[in-house]
Amino acid sequence: MLTSKEYISQLAKDVEPALVFKEGMNFEGWQREAHAKLEELLGLPLPACEFDFQVTGQEETEGYTSISFTFQSEPGYRVPCTLLVPKGVDTPIPGVICLQGHSTGAHISLGKSIFEGDDELIAGGRDFAVRAVKEGFCAIVMEQRYMGVLGARADGQPACLGLTDNAAMGSFLMGRTPIGERVWDIHKLIDVIEAHLTEYIEPSKIICMGNSGGGTATFYASCYDRRICLSMPSCAVCTYDESIMAMMHCPCNCIPGIRKYFNMGDLGGLIAPRPAVIVCGVEDDIFPLAGVEKSYAVMRNTYESIGKGECCRLVKGQGGHQFYPDDAWPVAKKLLESIE
Repeated sequence: MLTSKEYISQLAKDVEPALVFKEGMNFEGWQREAHAKLEELLGLPLPACEFDFQVTGQEETEGYTSISFTFQSEPGYRVPCTLLVPKGVDTPIPGVICLQGHSTGAHISLGKSIFEGDDELIAGGRDFAVRAVKEGFCAIVMEQRYMGVLGARADGQPACLGLTDNAAMGSFLMGRTPIGERVWDIHKLIDVIEAHLTEYIEPSKIICMGNSGGGTATFYASCYDRRICLSMPSCAVCTYDESIMAMMHCPCNCIPGIRKYFNMGDLGGLIAPRPAVIVCGVEDDIFPLAGVEKSYAVMRNTYESIGKGECCRLVKGQGGHQFYPDDAWPVAKKLLESIE
């Protein structure tokens, strides 16, 4: 007798996703149909509103200027952000949206230790914004829903992850999805960049990156918003069958019904032809390498079918569930040079 989990896993093996891109299809037509379905599954769009952009602080450091700000992404909901601008920059330069994973908050991306365990997270290459500045970019850190100050837990742990206080479950009950809400905030942040931050950031050169839950948000945001010129998700892109469906993950990784239409590699075709750097750890035990390689192979085949195979790259870090900046950044910067 099969367990319930075994039955669903077997069902998935026998069901081909319904909106897979296949050779010979009209690519632009497939992208339009796939994007519309993804938007529906994510529970988007959310209600529109004025940004009410507000600068809340500014700090000078040796290497960069730090500007804190908030904005409304939907009526009554404010998103805290921090912009880092490298010293000596007097014209707009490429900007990197940096998304921490399930952690104590966006301060991890800034390399700031506040809670117990933060030092270990930072040491795993997750101080994305600090490294982006060193690589010559502006960087924006955005607090993600149900995490950090938006999770409102005294210990800093993400409110979407707890088994007894999973705040993100309410999103599903309201016909939304936590990952859709995060994608919407990224989408509206790009609107804010275009409206208020072009003094610092070149709007045609917006990169999005993140690890784990931040990599997941990066991936779906890049599928959803074509203004992201280069996508660099880390420890997130894997077949659903071998990751989200196979083991314990935070429910905020789930998009109800998505496996009926896509596997994760299929969705990667929505990023094409824009550059994508898929980063993984060969010893990552929650996004296993075999599933990563299958997803990447599907993405790469899609890119190759439109003559852009060189724009889709896989970077394998020799370790576990973390980011690998020394391996990933050279690949990303080389691809960025190819964007006119």
